[in-house]
Amino acid sequence: MADESDTESRFHSPPVGPTSGPTATLATTRIGRGGRVHDVRGEDAVSLRLLEMGLTPGVPVRVVAQAPLGDPLEVEVRGYRLSIRRAEAARVAVDPD
Repeated sequence: MADESDTESRFHSPPVGPTSGPTATLATTRIGRGGRVHDVRGEDAVSLRLLEMGLTPGVPVRVVAQAPLGDPLEVEVRGYRLSIRRAEAARVAVDPD
């Protein structure tokens, strides 16, 4: 059984550089729009859980809906829909289509 540090190092993405990087996050992406996941920011349990749910670099993702008060967001990734809080969505950097 692998320890937690092995799992985190396997999923950790390099930091986004100042000259090359996404211009949006899932939290700022408009409903009906999408792109490809560029990076999941952070190195804590929440970031790891987002990666485990399928929000890995290079995967197409689309914002489908939001709750009436704006939180949570519903996103489509890997053929299923996922509801995540806006604060969590702000960690997912996206290269818009």
